[in-house]
Amino acid sequence: MKCPYCDSRDTEVVETRDSEDSETIRRRRSCLKCEKRFTTYERIENILLIVIKKDGRREQFDRDKLKTGLLKASEKTTVSLDAIEKLVAEVERELRGADSVELDSKKVGQLAASKLKKLDKVAYIRFSSVFRRFVDVEDFEKEVQKLIK
Repeated sequence: MKCPYCDSRDTEVVETRDSEDSETIRRRRSCLKCEKRFTTYERIENILLIVIKKDGRREQFDRDKLKTGLLKASEKTTVSLDAIEKLVAEVERELRGADSVELDSKKVGQLAASKLKKLDKVAYIRFSSVFRRFVDVEDFEKEVQKLIK
């Protein structure tokens, strides 16, 4: 690590701490040449995930887009913002653990829907109706019948 004061590459780590989110490590360093101290942060570089849309387009996975969809589906239900945050984190973790960095949008939707189904059935139906593109009342009825069984 290069010292920001004197550009020396001769530095040592004095102290190491995990951040509150446990995704970043804070390190206090000391320059052996000028003896000044400075702080660095280390974090894991996330792998870029690509979502393949129904029409064949590819776009970068956007956790905020998923979160927005889940929040809309959960409006006026008992599902908390905290629960949605956890759900999105679980989905993203599972997607990053998959064998491929290219994911079908259907897989992303199904994974999110299956987790939402455990939280709230109404939110699940709302979310499913958008991602599976329900076109008429019969589609809703079929899905509700599956829930009842």
